[in-house]
Amino acid sequence: MKSNPFLSDIFTSVWSKHFYENRPGSIFNFLKGPKFFKRYPFPLYINIGRNLTKGISYTVRDTTDLGYKGKTMLLYDVPQFFDIDTDIPSKRLKVHKVKQYSGFLIDLDSYKGLNDYMTSTFSKSSRYKLNKYKKRLEASFDITYKMLLGNVPRGEYDMIFESFKSLLQKRFQEKQITNNNLDPKEWSFYHEVAYPMILEKQACLFVIYEKERPIGVTLSYLSEDVLFDAITVFDIDYAKFHLGSVTIMKLIEWCLENKFKVLDFSKGYFDYKTRWANKNYDFEYHIWYDSRSLITSAIAFALKSYFTLKQKLREKNLNTKPRRISFFLKNRKAENDIGEPSMNYRFSEPLKTYDLTQLNRISLDDDSKGHLRPMVFDFLYLNSEKLNDVAIYHIDSQENSYLIIGKNTCREVGIV
Repeated sequence: MKSNPFLSDIFTSVWSKHFYENRPGSIFNFLKGPKFFKRYPFPLYINIGRNLTKGISYTVRDTTDLGYKGKTMLLYDVPQFFDIDTDIPSKRLKVHKVKQYSGFLIDLDSYKGLNDYMTSTFSKSSRYKLNKYKKRLEASFDITYKMLLGNVPRGEYDMIFESFKSLLQKRFQEKQITNNNLDPKEWSFYHEVAYPMILEKQACLFVIYEKERPIGVTLSYLSEDVLFDAITVFDIDYAKFHLGSVTIMKLIEWCLENKFKVLDFSKGYFDYKTRWANKNYDFEYHIWYDSRSLITSAIAFALKSYFTLKQKLREKNLNTKPRRISFFLKNRKAENDIGEPSMNYRFSEPLKTYDLTQLNRISLDDDSKGHLRPMVFDFLYLNSEKLNDVAIYHIDSQENSYLIIGKNTCREVGIV
């Protein structure tokens, strides 16, 4: 890969600032590409970026240079589809390759446009549903799409990143799982590194706006012909409209228009990846070591054993339990921060004619009424109504009952 964004000066220097006290990285002549930081007190060197990259690339060159003597080098997240040649003529320098995570991507090289890809990937009924989500979204709300790439004002960037964080917090409070991206140190890194990379066209932010408000944000990194989907989130209030599917369609469209050959969903298994991807691959950890050194051989073997065990636990789906436990430990004294419980509600024909002047009209712009948005948005989706045409009233005579009036439809809603 000619322009791996995770090996760029911006990415490596900002990572070093946040996680390596701004110290310079080490370079080994036999490995062209990554820089390394030392894991004291051991003779262990780990690639700068560690597990925050979406794919490290490198080439093996002059192995007669013994700069690796007495050392172990660990490289996180090497995608198999990078086709890195590790078959080298050296009796001293050895490598363990350990499978970690499944990866998924869309190979776009043979497609002329979005419709071409959709036709070859999905059945007619599936294409109808996917297109319906986008049409209903655009019919119900004032929707705009924007790809932030190149000369982006700093104020606009900061505003989007603030919304980005809020949407992630809201999403993972609902899932009740700790999200590593929201760790203050990690989020500070993303916030600082993404902007200069956007200016240099090494990263981009795709945003779905409802009027002025971001309701979907995707951070991606860019090589010369690969878009790496890094972090993506959507406002869960719009769940009925499948913002995830809408975003993927728009990203495919953008990639094809801009001559990108691969849309890489990166590591981690999710149902949506298996539906959209046309290729899957494995991420590996590569552990290079001096086989004539007892210490480095032992470190390499210990790392191989440790990561092999982690992968076995991951394959048994045991990796989510620690994140759920972590979430509850962090929130056990802050129950009010966990968010509103999911509501159950039922739509029905109004049983009588109401005098609207006697009812309390509700504004969804009022944050105290935000828990009603999913209910109203479901009404929009089910009845092909537009938010601007809808009025919501509280029926005072009935507890937890509301009246939603659209341009063509009127429904009474009871929360149960």
